[in-house]
Amino acid sequence: MLDPEILDTLDKFSGEPFKAKVWRVTWASRNPLAGGVGGGRWSPPNQFEALYTSLHSDGALAEAYYHLSRAPVLSSSSMKINQIAVKLDNVISLSIKQLNRLGLEDPLASRIDVRLTQPIAEAAHLLDYQGLIVPSARFDCNNLVIFLDRINLDTQIKISKSDDVNWPAWREKST
Repeated sequence: MLDPEILDTLDKFSGEPFKAKVWRVTWASRNPLAGGVGGGRWSPPNQFEALYTSLHSDGALAEAYYHLSRAPVLSSSSMKINQIAVKLDNVISLSIKQLNRLGLEDPLASRIDVRLTQPIAEAAHLLDYQGLIVPSARFDCNNLVIFLDRINLDTQIKISKSDDVNWPAWREKST
């Protein structure tokens, strides 16, 4: 349910253009530009399609590894790390301090209550932002969550390169 207080607060913020390379880890068989509608930290279920990316390759790998490590058996299926060129016109960047003002005491908490984060994304989407830049809960970097129905998929995002993920090498490097 849309929170009018969050909507009012976000309406006072200014969006900004965003042009950069971002990263996303996917199963090798999955289209890296396909978002999801199932819901997540920054997307309410069945409301809009969101594409979760990271501003740092290790951020994308840390996020994927976190989700894989929660499974009873680590999958042996191939995964890709995809570099994506993004050029957006209207993105809202939310710092930890701004997220605190929006009611998130610890935005970096690994197990945050999505009932606090999803209304922020819902309000940003309603205000026609094309995405959110938010702190990553898994790595010391920011993530970009793109609202796919707010962009032109043919001109605003493009896969730059895709490489196989080498989990043993990444784990060794990140410890």
